[in-house]
Amino acid sequence: MSTDPLERDDRPIAGTDELVEQFRAACKPRGHWRVGTESEMIGVYDADPGLGEAPPYEGERGIGAMLARIQCSEWTPMREGDTVIGLSGPGASITLEPGGQLELAARPVESSSQFASDLEIYERVVADASRELGIAWLGLGFRPFGTRDDVPWMPKKRYAIMREYLPTRGSLAHDMMKRTATVQVNVDYADEDDAAAKLKCAMSITSILTALYANSPIVDGAVSEYQSYRSAVWLDVDPDRCGLLPLAFEDGDLFRRYVEYALDVPMFFVARRGAYSPARGTTFRRFLADGFEGERATLNDWEIHLSTLFPEARIKRFMEVRGCDGGSHAMIVALGPLCLGLLYDDAARADATALTAGLSFGEREQLARDVCTGGLSARVAGRNHTLGDLARQLVDIAADGLSRVAPDEAGYLEPVRAIAQTGRTQADAVVDAWNAAGGDVAAAISSFRRFA
Repeated sequence: MSTDPLERDDRPIAGTDELVEQFRAACKPRGHWRVGTESEMIGVYDADPGLGEAPPYEGERGIGAMLARIQCSEWTPMREGDTVIGLSGPGASITLEPGGQLELAARPVESSSQFASDLEIYERVVADASRELGIAWLGLGFRPFGTRDDVPWMPKKRYAIMREYLPTRGSLAHDMMKRTATVQVNVDYADEDDAAAKLKCAMSITSILTALYANSPIVDGAVSEYQSYRSAVWLDVDPDRCGLLPLAFEDGDLFRRYVEYALDVPMFFVARRGAYSPARGTTFRRFLADGFEGERATLNDWEIHLSTLFPEARIKRFMEVRGCDGGSHAMIVALGPLCLGLLYDDAARADATALTAGLSFGEREQLARDVCTGGLSARVAGRNHTLGDLARQLVDIAADGLSRVAPDEAGYLEPVRAIAQTGRTQADAVVDAWNAAGGDVAAAISSFRRFA
């Protein structure tokens, strides 16, 4: 849910053509393509007082104190007023999600080995800052302990507006904000046709990725029927800005169609001079045409608005693949090369897209619902196979693509390949660990933590 580290562009927008050009200006030649990974993790106290509880921002053992311990020459504070709401590092950022989840937006890299090294450094920095405070960070897609009301809010101004607006659109909006954690990959595009092919592929395989990365079976302190409760939560957040996009499967001018879609999504707020004004249902189209409380729409407003749209794959100055639960270190590292093999090789991208070709949009939406509980066992409408069958093919297609575009990265796919071949997901392992813990919260935390 973090925003991009952009320089402000406060020029008023001349018209929709200028918004389309913003996407065209973001196109990059193949030689400049990179892969960026953003990963979230869930904080809990790993010792009394408060064993298993979500840390608040305030206090000697709070998230704010942890951020203060990390601050150094390489990690400088990002503030709202006097409140530190994140840290900016070399090409990366550490930011807070609404319920205190920690997100690393890592720098875009040429190779997965670079990202793996960056992730290890980040985890070590966070571990060192958290240890004396008694905070552990869990590699899961959903907070396993407590209920929604047990999780304190983080003091970011935009979250105060979102927490008021989103429950008017979906009953699980606060669960999304306070209790979910994801891993996503950002990829570049060469031109509009390339972006269209990548968006169609990402939307075509999103349920397969969700099944492979399912890792949120514990809800309100008990084993649930879900493989990925995180993905179920996102289905009941806001139909205006979440889910699959029909435009991904349509022909024509992608950038203009995406602009038209974004223009009609209500804004959360208008930000000026450090203050956030609730937009009260105003769409960006109306803001552009009529203004809002005396303010005209700027390119910075547009960039912020694009960052508040949450479809399964979205376009900004790059494309984000968003359908995966947070998980283990190895699985987080694996997502980059998986998407690299699938999206940066033309033949692999076509083969991956073909896996679900012929499904109607309604059937795709049903599959997105079915995967939440069925995981790899979910059946594909009108076919004799499951998502598990497609997952095995998808990993093979990714490996084939990597053999052409990044042959040295094939080894990073092994954790995903093991899940596809055995059908045993991270969620299955979590349930086993939960049952083995037998109600011992400390033992469960020990099993779920991302790092010691």
